[in-house]
Amino acid sequence: MIVWLNGTFGAGKTSTARELLPLVAGARYFDPEQVGSMLRTVSDLPGVGDFQHWTPWRGLVVDTAARLLDYVGGALVMPQTVLVEQYWREISAGLREAGIPVHHFVLHADQETLTRRIEAADDVWAREWRLEHLPAYADAFPWLSREGQVVDTTDGSPAEVARKIVKRLG
Repeated sequence: MIVWLNGTFGAGKTSTARELLPLVAGARYFDPEQVGSMLRTVSDLPGVGDFQHWTPWRGLVVDTAARLLDYVGGALVMPQTVLVEQYWREISAGLREAGIPVHHFVLHADQETLTRRIEAADDVWAREWRLEHLPAYADAFPWLSREGQVVDTTDGSPAEVARKIVKRLG
């Protein structure tokens, strides 16, 4: 199975993913962003601003996850913000076609909390980029909340959020 942690930057996806690993039997961490990093090494791809806009990224995430699960079994915990509904539909359909159950969680915090968390980051470039993407998250939240299980991270530590997710996994 896949435990996909979606949500905007600052919601706690990566921290929660690491807390989930010892709580989910056979879980391994897989960051789909690394597929984007790999694609960035390909010369002369169209400039798109965000690797998710490259069609191969979405298919390669599905193929990589399926091959990893075929190889090692268990579960993949995958933290990745996906704010374009069509992209999520492509990924989730591909995983479903591969016969992989996906548990999609949307980690959510209020705007004030997200802004405070992002502004506390050391990396100025990342901080600005993440703050610029908060409106896109707000726009995507209606479909995200239909497609995934919303987990409030406003007041909970990553460990507490991970325990909530494990309860929902059953």
